[in-house]
Amino acid sequence: MNYTVHQIAEITNAHVIGDKKSLIKNIAFDSRIIYSTKNTAFIAINTHKNSGEKFIEAAIDRGIEVIISEHHYPQYKNITWIIVENSVEFLQKLANYHFENAHLKSIGITGSNGKTILKEWLYQCLWNEFRTVKSPKSFNSQIGLPLSLLQINNSHELGIFEVGISKPDEMDRQESIFHPQIGLLTHMGTAHLANFTSEEQLIDEKIKLFRNSEVIIYNGDNALVDNKIKELYSTKKLITYGFKESNNVHFTNNTLRNEEVVVHYFNEQIRFPIYQRDEATLTNALALLTVLKELQISNNKLIEKINALKAVEMRLEAIEGIKNNIIINDSFNLDLDSLKTALQFLNEYNKPKKSLVLTDIVGVSSNSKELYEEVSELVNEQKFDSVFLIGHEISKYSELFKSETSTYINTQELIDSKHLTEIENHIILLKGARKFEIEKLKDILELRKHDTVLEINLNAILHNINYHKSLLKATTKMMAMVKANAYGLGSYEISEFLQHHHIDYLGVAFVDEGVELRKKGITVPIVVMNPEQHSYETVIAYNLEPEIYSFRVLEQFYESVRKSGYDKKYPIHIKLETGMHRLGFKDVELDELGKTLAQKNLKVQSIFSHLSSSDVPAEKEFTLNQLEIFEKNSGRLIESLGYTPIRHILNSSGITNYTAHQYDMVRIGIGMLGESQNSEINKQLRSVVSFKTVISQISIVEKGESVGYSRRFKADYPTKIATIPVGYADGIPRLIGNQVGNVGIHKTLAPIVGNICMDMMMINVDHIPNAKEGDTVTVFNAKPTLKEFAEYCKTITYEILTSISPRVKRIYVKD
Repeated sequence: MNYTVHQIAEITNAHVIGDKKSLIKNIAFDSRIIYSTKNTAFIAINTHKNSGEKFIEAAIDRGIEVIISEHHYPQYKNITWIIVENSVEFLQKLANYHFENAHLKSIGITGSNGKTILKEWLYQCLWNEFRTVKSPKSFNSQIGLPLSLLQINNSHELGIFEVGISKPDEMDRQESIFHPQIGLLTHMGTAHLANFTSEEQLIDEKIKLFRNSEVIIYNGDNALVDNKIKELYSTKKLITYGFKESNNVHFTNNTLRNEEVVVHYFNEQIRFPIYQRDEATLTNALALLTVLKELQISNNKLIEKINALKAVEMRLEAIEGIKNNIIINDSFNLDLDSLKTALQFLNEYNKPKKSLVLTDIVGVSSNSKELYEEVSELVNEQKFDSVFLIGHEISKYSELFKSETSTYINTQELIDSKHLTEIENHIILLKGARKFEIEKLKDILELRKHDTVLEINLNAILHNINYHKSLLKATTKMMAMVKANAYGLGSYEISEFLQHHHIDYLGVAFVDEGVELRKKGITVPIVVMNPEQHSYETVIAYNLEPEIYSFRVLEQFYESVRKSGYDKKYPIHIKLETGMHRLGFKDVELDELGKTLAQKNLKVQSIFSHLSSSDVPAEKEFTLNQLEIFEKNSGRLIESLGYTPIRHILNSSGITNYTAHQYDMVRIGIGMLGESQNSEINKQLRSVVSFKTVISQISIVEKGESVGYSRRFKADYPTKIATIPVGYADGIPRLIGNQVGNVGIHKTLAPIVGNICMDMMMINVDHIPNAKEGDTVTVFNAKPTLKEFAEYCKTITYEILTSISPRVKRIYVKD
């Protein structure tokens, strides 16, 4: 955008106090992450939950001189005010005007899952075909979409925008702002379904976006979607993609076994290799191919672009650096949008000194001066102490950068200069295109390599989920339990992955866990299994769904809903007591419960209970009795309610041992991590977690010499002892020292000797002649397995995983 204050006021019927000639190019809405104040206005967005006007002072303190607000605050001097009637409607009206007057082809992406992945893939494939603008991050809401549209400038030829909704009637407003020429509907799942009466109502709402689209591309595997779009939009160009052969675009070979996939696109076949073979990735690949073909991309070029696709990084990485530095690693991709995002992230830290490493923006064939002028403006506003530019192109414009600036042809030249390693007490942002491999700088700058890591294989999680799904009916939903930091693996990382792969629900223990996921962009319905009394307002504010297990909790939560002004039936989940005697309504309370619920503005989203012994074959009779009680009592409650909520009682072992009782949904926890009490089931699952470290040192301990605290190990003969950098502060119990437990080296078990220390332990490697310093040591994975390690510790695998210290670095891999 590029408007004067006067022009903005005319477009939106706003009132101006101050300088009408001020030029506005950006609108900021969060005072904490303002990355530029030049030609930037701050909009104080008011909603029923919060008022942005209380952050006006913070925005002014950052240097903002133009404020868009519903009220004027004359105590702030030398500020230009744009006074509006409704801040959200103002933003939407301005965005609509801006979009309507832009001359570009547009793609609008909506759906439950996959919007951001497809937007980023399309951008990767099309940025060098068209001058392309896209939504930053996942900006797709009633506020995010207008902010995305306002990024369009006169040079853009193509716009790719996400469009999201969470409530009925929201898409009417979204479509009135933005009506794409090409509409793309991704997978339709259960995200935001809590605010809709049915999947049908949700679909009806989503497809309103396509009212004025010329082309609609959608997943035809969903019969309800297919029927509705064909009925409503029969006069438009419709293209379906999916696994079914009835789709215009589908696979014609076995996608799991063949080295390359063959796609049937109307009357032609297109072959290309694909390395991720899960359902979500394959479906997204079909959608991507279909859009590229619609934009007249040739088959040869299309295959080349798909082969060149990079993983979509959804977050930045903060690392503790040497010399008291903080390293912000964003070495994955570089364009103007991602640079702005990185600068926003940088502003969340309070380090007074800042340095930047920035590379060429790859693929800019013309107007590079204009681009780097904009880049330098953004960078100059951050007042970096030092700027390091890498690449021939950006180095040409080094004089545009006002900080102390040095230039380098490539990353190695910067490494050889050793200038970065001289920096102290800075926050250092590494921002570059992949080809420059600036991740090498991260390796040099991070404080410690952290040889001890917990490695999580995401594809193994997906395999285990799909195995459990194969035992169920196609219509049975699945809730993934991500409480206790996803059993120690990282709740956000695991939840983000599961959301991408269309999980129906997530389950957490406490409200704080759910809030953290919401703040990081998780939109899947989240059930809070133990909502504490003081947290009810937070539950509502973050659209979490509480477990209700007693009349006290029911009354207190309903009072919070009433006070919040929530005007629809709030979703809750009723827990029944069936024999575990932990939490839940008893059978004698059901009649009163039904009457009470009928009087309250609440919707019972599900009725559930918990099996205490589904993994114990000897307790089969007890488990069957629990299932019988649940069937009877849930049936009574449903009859009293007058509608049928989701029912679920099976946990991981219940799925495999009592499949007939799957009801409408199951809950998976340790099963997705590859653990089962059933040995036959275990053979079908993949190990997910690998706890690894390295040998720090190998020494010969002579006969009679001792090892470790209290001299608990004494050598009977000259013995080769290895020290490894992991101890009880990392989650290794002291009780497995003194030859109780083992670790693995070169697929051979090595006994732990002596007392385990806080940060180290010693192992006997006398029988492993090829063991050497630096070799990998497996604390648990294949040898020993997680289950075997738990047996050393005389506990269960759950306790092992949740006990691993946060200081142990988590690494997420896909193989």
